[in-house]
Amino acid sequence: MKIAVIGTGNIGAAYARALAEAKYEVVIGHREPGKAAAVAQEIGSNAEGSGIVAAFKLADLVLLALPYPAIAEVLAGAGDLTSKVLVDVSNPVSADFQDLTVGLTTSAAEQIQAAAPSARVVKAFNTIFAALVPAQARQSKQLQVFIAGDDAAATAQVSKLAKTLGFAPVNAGPLCNSRFLEPVGMMNIQFGFFLGVGPSTAPAWLHI
Repeated sequence: MKIAVIGTGNIGAAYARALAEAKYEVVIGHREPGKAAAVAQEIGSNAEGSGIVAAFKLADLVLLALPYPAIAEVLAGAGDLTSKVLVDVSNPVSADFQDLTVGLTTSAAEQIQAAAPSARVVKAFNTIFAALVPAQARQSKQLQVFIAGDDAAATAQVSKLAKTLGFAPVNAGPLCNSRFLEPVGMMNIQFGFFLGVGPSTAPAWLHI
């Protein structure tokens, strides 16, 4: 399976590298293809860089590793997204990381689905810091990844991907439950950057 990672920041580069190491074919997309090519060259085998439209076209599954405000514009120029699986890892945070800009009555993931109605949007990985994406950074601990979506085949595909990367996928229900997952991601940011824990923390749901 070929996976597109849209974005070359910390999150995008971390997932591109982890996916390539897991033997997935990875195409990295950026509006400046040269930046994508540079990240792909650094990763080495199983990775290539391209423009955004080409990355969407080539991939079976697309991981949107972008700040939430940038996603709508990217989707508008991405071409035909019919049945494409789009994985939203974003948290719609304010510039100072102190508030959510979308929430309660909708979510970033639902807004992405509205912007790409023919695609299959899945919310996942929004509670995992970039520093914890590499398997070796987790010190043999299996972190949970909460997965929400309305398409059973798409959520199963993302769950399998999470397992392959060494995470424990947790069924978080329909896409509208992203309204609850994104505040969890926001709380994780608070722990990581404002409450002194650092970016080596992640939430887990325990059933007693």
